[in-house]
Amino acid sequence: MVATPKWRFEYNLDTLLILFGFAGGLIAWGATWERVNANQHSQVNSIDRLEKRMTAAEASLRQIDNHELRISAVEKQAADASTSMKAVENTLNSLSVGTRVMREILQRIEASQRDGAQLRR
Repeated sequence: MVATPKWRFEYNLDTLLILFGFAGGLIAWGATWERVNANQHSQVNSIDRLEKRMTAAEASLRQIDNHELRISAVEKQAADASTSMKAVENTLNSLSVGTRVMREILQRIEASQRDGAQLRR
C-alpha cells in the first residue's frame, strides 16, 4: 500500500503573486474611484455655477426684451403723435385760409355798406 502524503504548508510563488496583484488592483481601483468621485464633485460645482450664471443671463435677456418692447411702443406712439400733429397743422392751415377768406368777405361787406351809406347821404 501506498502511504498517504503528509500535508505540508508551502508558499506557492504564483499564488502569492496573484493574491498581491488582486489586492493591488483593488487598491488602484479604489484610488481611481476616489479621484473620479472627487472630480465629479468639482464638476457638479462648476455646473451649478454655470446654471446660476445662465439664470442671471436669462433674467437680463428678459429685461432687455422688455425694454425693446417698451421702446417700440414709445416709437409707435411718437409716430402716431407726429401724424396727429400733421393732421392738426393741416386743419389749422385750412381754418386760417377760411378765416382769411371770411375776413375779406366781411371787409367787402363793410366797404359796400360804407359806400352805400355815403351814397345815401
